[in-house]
Amino acid sequence: MGARYMAVEQRVHESRYGTGRDALLDATVRAVAEDGLRRLTYRRVASEAGVGHTLVAHHFGSIDTLVEEALHRSYVRSVATITTRPGSGDLNALFAGLSTFADDDAIDQAFQFELMLESRRRPKLMPHIRRVRDAYVDAIGAELTLAGIDPDPALSHLVYSAAEGLILEQITGDDRQATDSALIHLRRLLVPRRARER
Repeated sequence: MGARYMAVEQRVHESRYGTGRDALLDATVRAVAEDGLRRLTYRRVASEAGVGHTLVAHHFGSIDTLVEEALHRSYVRSVATITTRPGSGDLNALFAGLSTFADDDAIDQAFQFELMLESRRRPKLMPHIRRVRDAYVDAIGAELTLAGIDPDPALSHLVYSAAEGLILEQITGDDRQATDSALIHLRRLLVPRRARER
């Protein structure tokens, strides 16, 4: 398994909504998902969290640090949804529940997509976006390897991109059934590859 994937697995037990610092990070995710990154201020996060804006500045020191840490917290929550059976290589478990996750965690996903798009205008975000993407691709690659599929980074990236596209479609209006149907086809495409490589 990839080191990044294992590190994420160790942190998945984090609470959904923490207190203090974690609550401010969750408020940042919600604020960016709702208003976009360009409208993010200490006051906006403070309002979302129900605290004074000086507390946000005290904890993070800069908006950039706040965004970076919020991105990390967001992806730790979402990377765990790659499979319902981590470490099994079970292709049927790969992205099982993704449509439910897209509904339940649309805010986290909207936040991540917002940062991806904003990184085109703010190049200093790019390394953080790449690190998140690489963690997802590593986690997918680990599961594909365990399923007996050659650990080709390009294939892992393709599978990641397909899942990201399905999430984007769903949170912007598609229904869960479309996501679930597409995932069935994605798994079917992977099965013959596994058979060839065994």
